Amino acid sequence: MRSVGLSVAAWVLMMAAMPAQARDISKNDLQVCKWGSDVAKTAQQSKLAGTTLSSARKHLQKRHYSQPWMRKMALGITDQTYKSPSRLKPVAVKQAYYEGCVQHDLARK
Repeated sequence: MRSVGLSVAAWVLMMAAMPAQARDISKNDLQVCKWGSDVAKTAQQSKLAGTTLSSARKHLQKRHYSQPWMRKMALGITDQTYKSPSRLKPVAVKQAYYEGCVQHDLARK
């Protein structure tokens, strides 16, 4: 009985700590995760529509980016999306990317 009580107490503490961890991620990191998830969504839309990877990459090369690292990251996200056998809807890819990005940032800290 005591171990059940300790397990419940540990679970409650863990759940209480989760919102505090989420606050550790900077607004900038959250914006980067949101931007990356939008790129992944767009790449999945292109892939499902039958657009070739080459064509998608050319489109990304023509775009203007506010930061110098964004072009290379967008190309990397697009390459990974096209290499994946996933046929998920673009919205699901966006959500999965965002959640994975946030979890990665939390694990880094």
